[in-house]
Amino acid sequence: MSSTPSSGEHNAAAVAGHEPGAAGQKPVLSVRQLRVEFPTRHATLVALDDISFDIAPGEVLGVVGESGAGKSMIGNAVIQLLEPPGHIAGGEVHLSGRRIDDLAEEDFVPLRGRHIGMIFQDPLTSLNPLFSIGDQLIETLRTHLPIGEKQARERALALLTEVGIPAPETRLDSYPHQFSGGMRQRVVIALALAAEPELIIADEPTTALDVSVQAQILALLKRVCAERGAAVMLVTHDMGVIAETADRVAVMYAGRLIEIGPVNEVIRHPQHPYTVGLMASIPGLAKRRERLYQIEGAMPRLAAIPTGCAFNPRCPHAAERCRTERPELLPVGGSRAACWLHDPENPLPRRDTLDTRQGEPALDSPGETAR
Repeated sequence: MSSTPSSGEHNAAAVAGHEPGAAGQKPVLSVRQLRVEFPTRHATLVALDDISFDIAPGEVLGVVGESGAGKSMIGNAVIQLLEPPGHIAGGEVHLSGRRIDDLAEEDFVPLRGRHIGMIFQDPLTSLNPLFSIGDQLIETLRTHLPIGEKQARERALALLTEVGIPAPETRLDSYPHQFSGGMRQRVVIALALAAEPELIIADEPTTALDVSVQAQILALLKRVCAERGAAVMLVTHDMGVIAETADRVAVMYAGRLIEIGPVNEVIRHPQHPYTVGLMASIPGLAKRRERLYQIEGAMPRLAAIPTGCAFNPRCPHAAERCRTERPELLPVGGSRAACWLHDPENPLPRRDTLDTRQGEPALDSPGETAR
């Protein structure tokens, strides 16, 4: 990247919530106008369209959305693990200032593990059942770092201690099936951190765990990454996980980024109607109602994404403009939302509530207290 950004790069950085060089920190991960396509016999399906964001050192960016929204696809595109025939059709991905989306497979392989760590939903997909935990940690360390067997074993013990594995000297020789689900996920985090990568991509890392273990794993992930200064992209469908762990949140819908901002802003004052619906559908002790709020309809198939705003068939505020023109991410409060309700020159009129029968909250205006 050149030292002087073009106007397009500057705008993309602003969309992501980081101006170039803000606070003296260059982003670890910069994604610019990322587009992923899947060619078929009948059409080309667009799985990701115009995705732009940054993640700073030590920052956790949560990526949230329904199943099929494209959130996991972003991580797969960044680490070049897209299922064929899927491929990056446009945009750029930069890791610590180096462009990586155009690297050949043989040039990209050394980045995995050494510069980018992965944590998957099921730890058993990351652990080989035929080798002990120690063997796998030591192999990972020696593959990516110029160290000997003895030093690698010492570092493996230190990693197990860091992630909270009891009696690490004994457990180093244990096999994956001898660990509980929570302990296995701790080992996977240790593997992801082994070579001290700049970026960690965590794809639904706690879905298979019970609530108490989930909280421990999330606290562990946030702590060790903050201490090491690693950037984290946390992919999840759970807004509760986002609220507890993330610094900023990006909301996905039908392969598009529709809202991004500081996690407290987005949760307390959601600005896109889809985000409002997501927040309204979360059960809470303070909410007393006969039934939970439900967003009408379903997310469109990739082969049938509507023109204009992809959410317009389900949106209670939709107008003709929403069906014909696709909104860009527009600034509102401390966040940005891809919604014509926030057009500074010609905002759409908004309804009072999402559903008058259930009395759900309207879109908050900046500074308004969330109800």
